[in-house]
Amino acid sequence: MDEVEFLVIGSGSGLDVANAAANQGLSVAVVEKGPLGGTCLNRGCIPSKMLLYHADVLETVERASEFHIDAEVTEIEFSEIVGEVNEEVNADSESIREGLRSSPRHDLYEGEGRFIDERTVKIVSGEDEGSIIKAETVLIAAGTRPAIPDIDGIDSVEYLTSTEALQLETPPDDLVIVGGGYIAAELGHFFGTFGSDVTIIGRRPNLLPEADEEVAEAFTERYAERFIIHTGHAATEVSETDGTVTVEAQPYEYGPDGGVTGEGSVTVTGDELLVAAGRRPNTDLLNVDAAGVETDEQGFVKTDEYLRTTADGVWALGDIVGEYLLKHSANHEAQAVARNLFGDELQGVDYTAMPFAVFASPEVAGVGAREQELRDGDREYATRTYRYDQTARGSAMKADGFLKALIDLDGEILGCHIIGPEASDLIQEVVVTMKAGSGTVQDIRESVHIHPALSEVVQRGFSGQFSRRGSGHSH
Repeated sequence: MDEVEFLVIGSGSGLDVANAAANQGLSVAVVEKGPLGGTCLNRGCIPSKMLLYHADVLETVERASEFHIDAEVTEIEFSEIVGEVNEEVNADSESIREGLRSSPRHDLYEGEGRFIDERTVKIVSGEDEGSIIKAETVLIAAGTRPAIPDIDGIDSVEYLTSTEALQLETPPDDLVIVGGGYIAAELGHFFGTFGSDVTIIGRRPNLLPEADEEVAEAFTERYAERFIIHTGHAATEVSETDGTVTVEAQPYEYGPDGGVTGEGSVTVTGDELLVAAGRRPNTDLLNVDAAGVETDEQGFVKTDEYLRTTADGVWALGDIVGEYLLKHSANHEAQAVARNLFGDELQGVDYTAMPFAVFASPEVAGVGAREQELRDGDREYATRTYRYDQTARGSAMKADGFLKALIDLDGEILGCHIIGPEASDLIQEVVVTMKAGSGTVQDIRESVHIHPALSEVVQRGFSGQFSRRGSGHSH
């Protein structure tokens, strides 16, 4: 048995804490069953966004005629695009591996780790199979994996998850996507731009159901112009014959009233099936019960406000905690864990103004409360919507998008939601205002914005007259 002072399971954001522990002079062990760098680097945000940028470039060229520019795409080297991206990702992962292997301050255990006792992990498969590591402090940062819904016949057909989809060297002719969230939206955009006929089956009334409902509705309408969209339906049965996948879907009941959102059954076919129905935590692979670590009904690790688990000396962060399944949230949590482990006093994790973005076309981003939450909470608030096309900047020309600002009646910013070009960048000004400023519309209104720059969408969105909801008055 090897004994160390600090052990982390997972080499994504948890590696930041491992490095902090090593800098404190602690002996450190890192357990990783897959490529080094975690989901984001190898199977998530890094390769997907690199690929999506290629789609954005192609889309820009194809829209050139709208600006009286005659441009033609004569060749697309799709396999080279995918190969180049995955090559770069693999090189980055291998660089992390080599760094850990050569580090005198880290011990890397490659393989699947499972708890066999309190703060004790055994490598049950992989290069270091059989190794047992006991630590004074353990950090669980083992992430999530694609969730596969209970669909009749799913085990008898070949299907893709986001992991395999990011490595396809040829775009499918007809791609059927089960799921209506951000993964479905982003991969639908990617493959659709490169020539695939895309069909999306989503259970909720709109795609991107976690977004503000007005934004989600606008996004769904835009996607319905590009693809075949069946919202309000759940895939219930799949089959495959001679390379053709058939998906049967039925109207889906959801919500407290059990409302049915779709109408009639749907049958769709394609040559590839992509299952993008969310993520599930990897706790079931870790035998966390042996460590005394409790999970919730969905399998996410239970933690307190400091990210301590129910087991003494065991902490957790990232997707496996289930607070926000976002890389920047995991990085934020890693900073909090390091601070709490090696700082003078405990501080709770501050999730104030946690933003999200969907790198589709159109792009979507948001932070803070959604209008449906404010409305359901019977809270007085005011809202203002500002459209991109009222702004002079070239990026806004011919852009069918808008910013939606939500404030309370004293001017405090409650939320902001954007659909349109560079939404992921524009939202950041609102994030900083909510987090580091006074958190009111005055911070944005009184800041000088470059003219004509796209940031004026934010400035003008928070200026002018707001509409008070529920009373018909203005604010």
